[in-house]
Amino acid sequence: MIVPASPSSKDYRRALVVVAGLAVLILTGWLGGRVAERWALTDLRRSASSSLGLQVAAFRAEMQTQSSLPLALAADPEIAGVVAPTPEPGLVESVNARLAQIAEATGAAVIYVMRSDGVTVAASNAGAEKSFLGRNYGFRPYFRKSMQDGAGSQFALGTVSGRPGYYLARRLPKDDGVVVVKIEFDAVEAAWRTSRESVFVSDPRGIVLVASDPTWRFRAFRTVDEAERQRIREALEFGEAPLLPLPVYATSDAPDVVRVGGGARPAWPALMLDASIPGTDWRLHTLTPIATAVQRERAQGRVIALLAAGLAWAGLATLWGRRRRMRTRLAEAATRREELEVRVAERTHALSQANRQLLAEIEERRRAEAERERLGRELAQAGRLAALGQFAASMAHEINQPLAAIRSYADNTAILVRRGRIEDAAENVSAIGRLTERIGTLTRQLKGFARRASGRREPVRLCDILRGSLEVVSLRAAQSGIALDVPSPAPDLAVLGDGPRLEQVVVNLLQNALDAVTGRAEPWVAVRIEETGERIAVEVADNGPGIPEADRAQVFDPFFTTKSEGLGLGLAICRGIVEECGGTLGLRSGTDGTTFRMELTRAAVPPDAAQDESPAASLEAI
Repeated sequence: MIVPASPSSKDYRRALVVVAGLAVLILTGWLGGRVAERWALTDLRRSASSSLGLQVAAFRAEMQTQSSLPLALAADPEIAGVVAPTPEPGLVESVNARLAQIAEATGAAVIYVMRSDGVTVAASNAGAEKSFLGRNYGFRPYFRKSMQDGAGSQFALGTVSGRPGYYLARRLPKDDGVVVVKIEFDAVEAAWRTSRESVFVSDPRGIVLVASDPTWRFRAFRTVDEAERQRIREALEFGEAPLLPLPVYATSDAPDVVRVGGGARPAWPALMLDASIPGTDWRLHTLTPIATAVQRERAQGRVIALLAAGLAWAGLATLWGRRRRMRTRLAEAATRREELEVRVAERTHALSQANRQLLAEIEERRRAEAERERLGRELAQAGRLAALGQFAASMAHEINQPLAAIRSYADNTAILVRRGRIEDAAENVSAIGRLTERIGTLTRQLKGFARRASGRREPVRLCDILRGSLEVVSLRAAQSGIALDVPSPAPDLAVLGDGPRLEQVVVNLLQNALDAVTGRAEPWVAVRIEETGERIAVEVADNGPGIPEADRAQVFDPFFTTKSEGLGLGLAICRGIVEECGGTLGLRSGTDGTTFRMELTRAAVPPDAAQDESPAASLEAI
């Protein structure tokens, strides 16, 4: 028999689990912080190492810019001449001026020349208040070493200027003197102060020579014994500097992690790296603050570790709760299955009724659709009959034009026969035949419209369109004394459209132009052709009175006309024909006349173009 656990034992186990969980979270957070701290220090070391290399290269470059200057100056014969016992008159002043120019050009603090006894005889600061002229620097180690070995160097505090600098000395060719160049590192220190790191340079004794913090200059890494202090004072290297120890202290965290500061200033942790400066026995040190970065990474590491532990804990709790909920869901699923079967039966019955209702609605919709189609056919037939009446009226309007031309040609033919001009009469009879064919074409279009036929789009030579149009209107223009200017387009100039219908458009435009100039002084009508890329424009212009501005927007509307006997369908039909051919028809008008512009798409010349007569000959014959 299993004895159930008492409430007190359950509470104890629950409290134990909670305590264990808290302990795990605390340990995980601490470990996460330590790991993140080590990673942060690794990243800082990598960054500080790269920065250290750049600082060493920059400092070395600053020193190299001046290192060759003493060698070059030592070879100068004028500098060698100033150390002679009796230099030439004016030579010292000339050398002083040259040294001043060289110092200003190279950035050197001062350049000066000493005799073998250590007395300065020429200097770039000869005109300054604290000039080096006449001063003896024979006690300086750089002077003694250069006289002995040919070259010497020393970092020291200036006895006159009181400014620290690096002295580079070179012996003159005849061993009778030394030329010295002093370098100061003010610009380097200023550049260091703009970075987030503390940078300084120390000599082999551990004494700081150049530093981004001026208060660290002439401090030492380790205690300087009394004998060394005495030698430094005798050589006047650092003046009266006390050579105090640097406020840098080792820590137990890592060999390269130190604490900087002390006394009134709070100490701060830093990563200290150093590297030797090539060509010297100095070392360059960098102190990179690590407190902010380490604290930030430590906090982030702890948060991430706590989140990971919390997620793991939540996952375990979820699995434990899932098993308990699974049993509950199985029991609930059995109950729901029974309820579902009941609902399915009810839903099936409802769907059966809905299906019968839907079939009835489908049948009703089918009957409504059939009725709609019947009404649509009747409406389309009514619209077609109405359009057929309008188109028949337009055809009557268009047929009047070639009929009038036929009448004129017939009258003219009778006159020509009576006069015996049989060839001219035969030409008129041919023109009457072409006009009769045009009337037949118009009637075929009317039949095609009744059959709901659409217009054709095919390549048509522009010269054929103009020739057919002139057959209709040229006789009227000649009888009315109207100058008709029509160009002769090239045989290979073709447009896309329906030839007879485009000819109908040009005839209508020319007839309107002739109507507009009738009764005008010196009337004329001109046709212009313009080629613009893939488009070809045909313009019909006249010098008539123009169209009033109020009527220009309505000239293309059906049944709008300014003529007493017009139907108002010509321009409306013309625009419809042009648009069916893929073109545009517009106008511009003023007091000096009206121009209708028809633009069509350029097309390749039809295959039978080479067999037709030239357009120039055709137009001239008309």
